Amino acid sequence: MIAEILAVGTELLLGETVNSNAAYLGQILSENGFNVYHQVTVGDNASRLSEALKQALARADVIVLTGGLGPTADDLTRETVAQVLGRPLNLDPGVLGEIEAFFRRRGVPMPENNRRQAMVPAGALVIRNRKGTAPGLIIPEGEKTLVLLPGPPFELRPMVEETVVPFLRQRYPGQPVLVRRILKIVGMGESQVAELVGEFFSLSNPTVAPYARPGEVHLRLAAQALDRAGALALIAPIEEEIRRRLSGYVFGADEATVEAVVGELLRQRGWTLAVAESCTGGLVTSRLTSVAGSSDYLRLGAVTYALATKIDLLGVPRDEAERSDGVSSRVALTMAQGIRRLAGATVGLATTGYAGPTGGNDDDPVGTVYLAISGPGGDRVERAWFPGPRQEVQARATQEILARLWRYLVDWE
Repeated sequence: MIAEILAVGTELLLGETVNSNAAYLGQILSENGFNVYHQVTVGDNASRLSEALKQALARADVIVLTGGLGPTADDLTRETVAQVLGRPLNLDPGVLGEIEAFFRRRGVPMPENNRRQAMVPAGALVIRNRKGTAPGLIIPEGEKTLVLLPGPPFELRPMVEETVVPFLRQRYPGQPVLVRRILKIVGMGESQVAELVGEFFSLSNPTVAPYARPGEVHLRLAAQALDRAGALALIAPIEEEIRRRLSGYVFGADEATVEAVVGELLRQRGWTLAVAESCTGGLVTSRLTSVAGSSDYLRLGAVTYALATKIDLLGVPRDEAERSDGVSSRVALTMAQGIRRLAGATVGLATTGYAGPTGGNDDDPVGTVYLAISGPGGDRVERAWFPGPRQEVQARATQEILARLWRYLVDWE
């Protein structure tokens, strides 16, 4: 079965809004056996939307439209679909009642134009919207199905997972499922990964493909079968062999993040952590505290940006701090040792460097970052260089220190 995604909204074409819905829908449709061959974006224009819809109906079995279901004059999806299908729009009292109740809960009167959202094409099945005012709609059209969904992702996703997917699987039974497994790798570049496991890239079922991510390499293993268990059985032996070849570099899979994996390792050991940041400006601590329960192991995070703070708080020697402008291996290591001592933590981390666009010198140009770890496994400090604008240097340095902390903890085993 073929599915097509039709995203509606001029803001998508202008780049004012990132079309994250298309990526999400492409993944969930393919996982449920629907081949997505086209993703089309069209502005808030009735004639162009009508043309795009007719093309989709000619080549796809399932057409999922997102956006254009709001109450304003530029929201044209509902009306255009009804016109193309030749179906009248009727006021649905149940939908209108839910919209009115939504505004009562907010304590504000309902604008008259919100009544438009209660207009439903004849024969459509209504998907309740618990988070907004625009209901979703499912319209069987012969052997084809049209699905109309609101644009905001927090409204769209529950509708898809709770209503749309079950409906499609019941209407089109026997569709194979596609199961993905993402292996996440740090400490090794994409070309190195390819040298070790590249022979698997030519497989057809399961397939294996590499993707470079900031500070990580992801390997996507995907298999198609009649059910999830069958697909996982195809993936399992390939995953086992890849993990064997990349032993010590695969930190997790699927939704795992390096900060969550690091946190779990710290928790298992009963260790605590403290972080002193200069050039990363608190980003390392932010990543760590994004994990629920991080208070179990994170003792302290300090942004010691100024030289005086490095000297007075962390014990960096004044002569070294002033000579190096606070950027050197000795400064970084002393910062890690100092924050560890100050917090009474098992492990101390530190970052210092030149995030740019100014600063740096011939030996340590902009993008140079020193990364230090102090703990039971000994002290480590390394120099790294990350080209790019300031925010890119900070993000990559943050990822790198977390990856090196993971490696440090794994080595302790």
